Amino acid sequence: MNIGIYIVPVFLLLAFGMAFWNKTAAFDDFVDGAKDGIQAVKSIVPNLVGMIVGTKVFLASGVVETLSELAAPVLGFFGIEAATLPLIILRPLSGSASLSFASELIQVHGPDSLIGRLASVMQASSDTTIYIITIYLAAVGIRNMRHALKLGIIVDIISFILAAFFVSLFFS
Repeated sequence: MNIGIYIVPVFLLLAFGMAFWNKTAAFDDFVDGAKDGIQAVKSIVPNLVGMIVGTKVFLASGVVETLSELAAPVLGFFGIEAATLPLIILRPLSGSASLSFASELIQVHGPDSLIGRLASVMQASSDTTIYIITIYLAAVGIRNMRHALKLGIIVDIISFILAAFFVSLFFS
């Protein structure tokens, strides 16, 4: 028996039952919440469009490939394969772009290769920092994102270095 299909209907019945019991206007509250949701979407859309356009321009410019070539010696010092640098650059910007690149690395090098494992751990241990900061802080009206961005990028860099360390520790 699949109990999961009953969770949402039971939750809705409980919510409306509690509203009826407490004599509140549940539908009116729902409509007010929907209005607030639409306002939130309206405030987020400009930031989202700017983020998407900026990411697409960045990827089309060829900067990722140039940075990959220039940073290879520095990455080697931290035990990070140079082939994963585009993933490191893309991951804070775009989840779908980084997932696509990680999938490509895994297809080319194999899932059990050092690069395939490193790409998998990097993908799993980091997040789309710039995207999250742009959307969530804009949703609550915070305009000064400077410190959050610095901290997020520092955490991403640490997670990439630790990913390389633990992959080399466990799989080399």
